[in-house]
Amino acid sequence: MFFEQARIRHARHWLHALLSLFIVLAILECAPQSQAIHHMKRHIAPRQNFGGNSVPLIVTNWCGETIYPGINTQGGTSGPSQSGFELQPGNTQNFSVSADWQGRVWGRTNCSFNSQGNGPANGGNGGWSACQTGDCNAQVSCSGAGAVPVTLAEFTMDGGDGQSYYDISLVDGYNLPIAIVLQGGSNSSFQGIPPNATNPSCVASLGNLNPDTNYWPYSNGQATFLNTNSSSPLPFNTKTTASDVSNWCPWDLQVSPPQKPGDGVYPYPDDNIQRPVFDPCYSACSKYRDDSDCCTGNYNSPQKCQPSEYSKAVKSVCPDVYSYAYDDKTSTFIVPAGAGFEVIFCPGARSTNILSAESSLHSQIAGSGHANQGAGEIGETADSTLNASISSWAVGFAIVAALVTGALFSSL
Repeated sequence: MFFEQARIRHARHWLHALLSLFIVLAILECAPQSQAIHHMKRHIAPRQNFGGNSVPLIVTNWCGETIYPGINTQGGTSGPSQSGFELQPGNTQNFSVSADWQGRVWGRTNCSFNSQGNGPANGGNGGWSACQTGDCNAQVSCSGAGAVPVTLAEFTMDGGDGQSYYDISLVDGYNLPIAIVLQGGSNSSFQGIPPNATNPSCVASLGNLNPDTNYWPYSNGQATFLNTNSSSPLPFNTKTTASDVSNWCPWDLQVSPPQKPGDGVYPYPDDNIQRPVFDPCYSACSKYRDDSDCCTGNYNSPQKCQPSEYSKAVKSVCPDVYSYAYDDKTSTFIVPAGAGFEVIFCPGARSTNILSAESSLHSQIAGSGHANQGAGEIGETADSTLNASISSWAVGFAIVAALVTGALFSSL
């Protein structure tokens, strides 16, 4: 009787230990699966609690002439206090927008408004417009998008997944060089993100280009450019020459193609006719509205809509920009939500090539919100987690086998 009770107690002890081990193994089995999934797909950065905070939206004019920036709010809790304003050379306008703001910023050129700011001065530019490019129905304040062609800075701050998305777009054409500079401030989420992975620039105007293909703005250890320095230098597009920038726009898409002497017959493409320094360019979509150029109708898919001659020309001078509707893989910048931004017109220097030169670094930022590891290290971390899971299972089963064996022998 005594031995029978001892055997029962021993069996209960064995069953309790076995049940505990299976619970532990179940937990181990579940945990690394999520890591493996994140290793294969984009790892969404954790959503932050903004508490209704605002972020800066800064607009700066480095051009040699006065421009009239336009701002179109497309979503979010609150937008900037002005939708259009005058901005003289060297000046900056500071705004605050909600941390979930969505909208676009562009520049209007060669503007002449009446004294009320609600119509063109002196009859306008050949019609009811006050600006040569980017016009807002001859109004200083913009109630919608600007007239094409315009270079756009586009933002979706906090896209609902804890990420902010932004880009420079030439889908609607080109009129002014633009750079976007991340404003992380004291937000700790951005302390580990190098600025050379977040601050794109497009310079497709000869008058704003530094012609030196080996251009280096960091002349000494203290020199900075677009919030970067020699420790985190911007990768510039070094392949583009001054001639390339002068002639990239397809001849028929120029807003004001130069006149050819003589009979006025234009050869193809344009036989060395000197183009103006300021040479706004329509996109193929904005001028001709063909489905194949606009990725609409039967061409409304990435498989059917391919880059046009215009899109390819855009990418040759501004590698980091949107060139057509399905160009997001090589043009979208992604950072953790909570940042502000500065839009700089006519930044000078050269176009950047961030998404190609720093693709691994940017993928880390888009995936995890920081750049503390190399791309290979991220993969190794997930693989090691998965291997640890397999090892845990092996150890667990070995322990179970040992316990079962011991229990069986004890019961004999």
